[in-house]
Amino acid sequence: MRVVHTTGYNYDAPVTSSYNEARLTPRSDTRQNVILNRVETDPATRSYRYTDYWGTAVTAFDLHAPHTSLEVAGSSVVETDAFVPPEETLGWEDLAADPVVDRFNELLGHSTYVPRNRQLTSVAKKLAKDLGPYDAVVAVCDWVNQEMSYVPGTTGVHTSAVEAWAEKKGVCQDYAHLTLVLLRSIGIPARYVSGYLHPNAEAVVGDSVEGQSHAWIEAWTGSWWGYDPTNGVPVNEQHVSVGIGRDYADVPPLKGIFSGGGSTELDVVVEITRLA
Repeated sequence: MRVVHTTGYNYDAPVTSSYNEARLTPRSDTRQNVILNRVETDPATRSYRYTDYWGTAVTAFDLHAPHTSLEVAGSSVVETDAFVPPEETLGWEDLAADPVVDRFNELLGHSTYVPRNRQLTSVAKKLAKDLGPYDAVVAVCDWVNQEMSYVPGTTGVHTSAVEAWAEKKGVCQDYAHLTLVLLRSIGIPARYVSGYLHPNAEAVVGDSVEGQSHAWIEAWTGSWWGYDPTNGVPVNEQHVSVGIGRDYADVPPLKGIFSGGGSTELDVVVEITRLA
């Protein structure tokens, strides 16, 4: 697939300088292969790349000439594979062993987006009863899919999992955060994944469609594997992963600071094309 993610900012007064980070480069891993990626800006400027603590590729750039608009475009060609279940999964005793808990301590903890909650812990324990960790992950994801309603605009970028759960409404970010609360509360290491979703599995080769920035989770039950609670399906060839971390705060597509300027208009367009 080819993915083009374009973000445009318009300022009502000149910005004199800005410092930015873009997480727009898909991951190369066992499920997907990045053939091409570039991140470009207008106004043009120099950039450098590094890999952050969680393993996400970051393009950093800064601008020091006055500007009233900024466009950042990430273009990628990625090969993705269908879902393959892990060959071997661990049991509950293995996950509770000190080496595992120590290794994945940060992905078992809680945060502002993924807070500890007694009611949700109780729900998770009931869902996991008499199941192994792998099946518990699927049960939790499917429960979130069934209990939540996908309603754009009802939550914001700073909404926590518990706040979304109170409304029983949200978007993919909220589905992922709620799933993380449940999984971590029963001792399953789990991380937030940002990326893209092609909306049509039967898309015609060569046709460009309006894609979606998307979020899902990966759980560790002996190895990492992904599940999409928003759609109630394992992560498959329609998913392109970009960022991984504890929650959304670790993987925003763009973040930065600027001086000067005033109010900002934002426009985001994602275009996805099936190439084969």
